Amino acid sequence: MTKFKISLITGALLATSSVFAQVTAITNATVHTSTKQGVLNDATVVIEDGKITAINPAELAADVTIDAKGQVLTAGFIGSMNQLGLVEVGAVSRSRDAGDDKAGIDFDTSTAFNPRSSLIPYARKGGVTQNVTVPHGGDSIFAGLAFVADLSGEFGSVTDKHTALVVHLGAKSKGSRALSYKQFVDKLEGQQKALAEKDDEKDKKPSLEAQILTQVLDGSMPVVTHLTRASDILEIIKIKEQFGINVIIWGGEDAQLVKNQLADAQIPVIVSAVSNLPSDFDSLHASLETAGALEKAGVKVILSIGGDGSHNVYQLRFDAGIAVSNGMSHEGAIKALTSNIADTFGIEGGKIAEGQRADLVLWSADPFEISTHVQKMWINGEEVSTESRHDKLRERYTTDSKLPRAYTK
Repeated sequence: MTKFKISLITGALLATSSVFAQVTAITNATVHTSTKQGVLNDATVVIEDGKITAINPAELAADVTIDAKGQVLTAGFIGSMNQLGLVEVGAVSRSRDAGDDKAGIDFDTSTAFNPRSSLIPYARKGGVTQNVTVPHGGDSIFAGLAFVADLSGEFGSVTDKHTALVVHLGAKSKGSRALSYKQFVDKLEGQQKALAEKDDEKDKKPSLEAQILTQVLDGSMPVVTHLTRASDILEIIKIKEQFGINVIIWGGEDAQLVKNQLADAQIPVIVSAVSNLPSDFDSLHASLETAGALEKAGVKVILSIGGDGSHNVYQLRFDAGIAVSNGMSHEGAIKALTSNIADTFGIEGGKIAEGQRADLVLWSADPFEISTHVQKMWINGEEVSTESRHDKLRERYTTDSKLPRAYTK
C-alpha cells in the first residue's frame, strides 16, 4: 500500500472519529439543577457536544465516567456588572477599555474584550464560567452595550454582543438626576415618534442607535440602570410602565423599602450581598439582609460583586454565603448566580437540564464554604483548567532552586 493511500485512510479515520463527540458522564453527584427539579441526590448528568444530553438516563454509555462520590455539581456561575476582559490593571490607563468620553448608546466594547486577561482564570477558580461585562461609558447618561462572554480563555468567546443597554440614572456628582430622567424619556419618545413615521422613509436603513432604541422599546433588549435610592426605583417603575420596556436595576441598596412594588413590576435587582453601609445619601438603608428580603418578597435577585468587581469575581460564592447567612435561601443564592441571571439576560446556560449548555462545576463540598474548591469545571462541554497566575506565582516563589530567591530554573 502506498504512503498516499495510507495517509488518505488515516485522514478518513480521523475525520470520522471527530464526528462522534466524546460522551462524559458525571455520576453519584448532588446536583443543584437551578430548575423546578431542585436538588437531585446520587444523580447522573451526561454531556456531549457542548450540551447536557441526559439526567439519570435508564442506560448509561459514556466514553468518560467521573464518579462524584456525592460531591456537589452546579451550573457554572455567571458574573455580571464588571469590566472583566476590558481591564487588566485599574491604575494603568492603557489596560482599560471600558469607557470613553464620547461613549453613547451604540458604544460596543465587545471588540476590545481580551479572553487572555489574567483576571479570567482567577474568576474560573471561583466557579465562574460566563460573565456579563458592562461599559462604564463617558459623558452621556448612556454608557453603552453590555455583552456576554464565556471564560474559556479562547478567542471567539464572546457569545452575545448586544445584551443590554446600560443607562446611568440616579445621583450625579454634577448636575441633577432630574435631567437624566428627562433625557432618557425624551430619547424613548423620540424613537417612538420615528417608528410611527417610518413609512415615509421605507428605504432608509436605521442607524445602530435607532436599532438599539427600537429593541429597547419592543422589550427584546433590557435596560440596566444603576439606582440605589427608593424614590429613583419608583421613578424607573413608572418609566417601565409608560413605555413597556424591560428594566433591570443594579445596586438597589434601598430596594427593601419598595420590594413589593419591584415584585409587582417584575423587575430583577442586581445587588451586592456585602453592601451593608451607606456609601452616600442614596443608600442609607444598605443592609446585609437586602438579598434575602427581596427574595422573600418575590423579586428575582442576582448577586454581583460590589466595588472593583472585575478583579474579585472569584469572590462571588463567598458573597452568596454571606447572603445565606443573612436570610437568603441556599437554593435562592445558587439561582442568583446561575438561572436568575441567565433568564434575565437571555443567556444560554445557568441550569442543569437536558438541552442546556454544558457549563458545569464539580465542587469538593458546599460552594459557599470558604474551604471548598473546584474539583472539575466544564465550559461548553469542554473541561478547563482552574490554574491561574496566582498558582504560578506561588509555585515560582516556593520552588527550591540554586538560583537566588524568587527565581526558578
